[in-house]
Amino acid sequence: MKSVATRKRKKQGDYFFDYTLLFIVLFLLGFGLIMVYSTSFYDASMTASLNYDGAYYLKHQAMAAVLGLAAMMVVSRIPYHFWEHFALLGYLVSAVLIALVLTPLGITANGATRWLNLGVSVQPAEIAKLCMILFLASFICKIGKGIRSFRGFFLVLALPLPICLMVWQITDNMSSAIIIFGIAFLMLFVASPEYKRFLLLGAAGIAVAVFAVFAILQMDRMGNSLDFRSNRILAWLNPEQYATGTGFQTLQSLYAIGSGGIFGKGLGQSMQKLGFLPEAQNDMIFSIICEELGLFGGIAVILLFILLCWRFMVIANNASDLFGALLVVGVMGHIAIQVILNIAVVTNTIPNTGISLPFISYGGSSVMFLLIEIGLVMSVARGIRLKAV
Repeated sequence: MKSVATRKRKKQGDYFFDYTLLFIVLFLLGFGLIMVYSTSFYDASMTASLNYDGAYYLKHQAMAAVLGLAAMMVVSRIPYHFWEHFALLGYLVSAVLIALVLTPLGITANGATRWLNLGVSVQPAEIAKLCMILFLASFICKIGKGIRSFRGFFLVLALPLPICLMVWQITDNMSSAIIIFGIAFLMLFVASPEYKRFLLLGAAGIAVAVFAVFAILQMDRMGNSLDFRSNRILAWLNPEQYATGTGFQTLQSLYAIGSGGIFGKGLGQSMQKLGFLPEAQNDMIFSIICEELGLFGGIAVILLFILLCWRFMVIANNASDLFGALLVVGVMGHIAIQVILNIAVVTNTIPNTGISLPFISYGGSSVMFLLIEIGLVMSVARGIRLKAV
């Protein structure tokens, strides 16, 4: 009897499955669907092009979530080393898809051409984020100790730049370009022991940002005409002065957060979503969460993302090899950077730019590819062998 019980324990301890990770993802996904419906119902029910269907955004988001969950389960069952063979191909394919935005396949919405019509609407920038994680994890493993050299270090930083520039210039999506480079920076930080270089790069980046803001302020004082992004920086510094223009969305977002108080007005009771806050179901959904569920709801969402990143760290620390660990770090970097930037934009901590809140904001491509990335993480977790007790 004892040997049978021991064999059962060994069989059960063959691989690790992170139920906590799965629960957090499913909870965020379900909560996101509720908030998308709550946030978009009024706008959708008043829009003729959407057939006055209040559940229009919910239906599309739910369909993307179902497809994403199916893809997540399939990817989680495939050994993650299988994807290493397609790392370079993914890098090249993502570049081609971004370039295709300039062709008749490109779809324009809200004044920006960032999507492709491939039977379904797909955003190439989301594909590029996933492919960049795979490519850099594979490349860093191949160069090995060469990453410690000056050449290897800056080569890893240079490889994402062509994709970042294409995303920025072709799709006019600077926020996604920043996220892609941020993913690369974090993966390099984890893989490289040369921390002094990161301090120098960080200091240089801060200096460039401060100089850029100073230069824009000087140009504005001199009466020079500024582009749209420069005006966003001015609106960030003084949103009230630009209340009828680039500062309008930021001010409405701050009104929503402030009016929610500690426990909020109640689910579905937001006032800002009634035509005051543009595209509230997209980048500004966190402000509606704060208005309806209060500071309590906003902090709860942040804590869930912190717990999610903690599970990523546990899996990365116990991964069976460097490739698996880097994949998890890349996914963690993608989600963490996007959450930080989204909340920073909503609270006017940084200039306004289009960054969605993972799993919660409306966006089919984003949800689908985020769930595929979670599938990769679960595949790495399955490779963790547990000792029988």
